[in-house]
Amino acid sequence: MRLKKALLIIDVQNDFCPGGALAVSEGDKIVPRINKYIKLFSKSKLPVFASRDWHPVRTKHFKDFGGVWPVHCIQSAKGAMFHQDLKLPRDAILLYKGMDPDKDSYSVFQAEDSRGMKFEQLLNIFGIKELYVAGLATDYCVKSSAVDALEKGLKVKLLIDAIKGVNLKAGDSEKAIQEMSKNGAKKLTLKDIQAKK
Repeated sequence: MRLKKALLIIDVQNDFCPGGALAVSEGDKIVPRINKYIKLFSKSKLPVFASRDWHPVRTKHFKDFGGVWPVHCIQSAKGAMFHQDLKLPRDAILLYKGMDPDKDSYSVFQAEDSRGMKFEQLLNIFGIKELYVAGLATDYCVKSSAVDALEKGLKVKLLIDAIKGVNLKAGDSEKAIQEMSKNGAKKLTLKDIQAKK
């Protein structure tokens, strides 16, 4: 069966949650909401994708090697693991990004699954035309992924009750949401989806 919609959960990892190396303020607060979206999609037998940063020890993404970020999400380290309260289904498709030491790789479109298949190929195999996007962080990986998806002709539903931003500069997240909307992303909440049922 060719499916049309999928849930995309971006980087809900320990290092991006309170107590982590690159914590998003209240990043863990969106986890219960994401779990509700997971339930909805699983119930409808729609795919759930979950990405995570998966950095090598040496990468130009990190300050130590010329980048802007502290060390975070090192492959297989505790900080790279998904938040313990995130209830991913058994058949969730895991995506890994940031493995190239010469690239920042904010977008999920630079990610691949455990067999090395690119995200875009997977979307084509499943017949996905519409992504429902949740996760961390609004102003970086969520924005890059959503904008790339829109440029590739996919529809994007931004789950604004299930995203959080870093806000290196005040208002970064709000600006990111405006940019995604301007590019064609539609803002949605759980209540909006439940109201349509």
